[in-house]
Amino acid sequence: MTHKQPISTPEAPKAIGPYAQAIRSGDFLFLSGQIALDPSSGNLVEGGVEKQAERVLHNLAGVLGAAGASFDDVVKTTVYLADMAHFPTVNAVYSRFFPHEPFPARATVQVAGLPRGALIEIDAIARLPAR
Repeated sequence: MTHKQPISTPEAPKAIGPYAQAIRSGDFLFLSGQIALDPSSGNLVEGGVEKQAERVLHNLAGVLGAAGASFDDVVKTTVYLADMAHFPTVNAVYSRFFPHEPFPARATVQVAGLPRGALIEIDAIARLPAR
């Protein structure tokens, strides 16, 4: 196997630039940042940051699943917020997808802007289960 294997799934939006949804390298999976694009329409979901956070995490779940992994395998995430005032809402949604310890390591940062005017983006690194 090559040291870089792209992972792709229709369960998450197609890449909107020259990048892969995820890259497997050895036992690790590096997931590109997901914004709240609906995979079927390609449109940004409406309903505010809570609905966007849910869509982002469902998109990440789709990419993880395509690689044979789940949220239990995630070791690190980075959450990018357009407004840090959204942190409590996003944290509540995030905790539904990561409900038990050990939680992944995480950084959360406020950014000046995200693609397509999204309110949130999350990327992740997972350790893949043994085959």
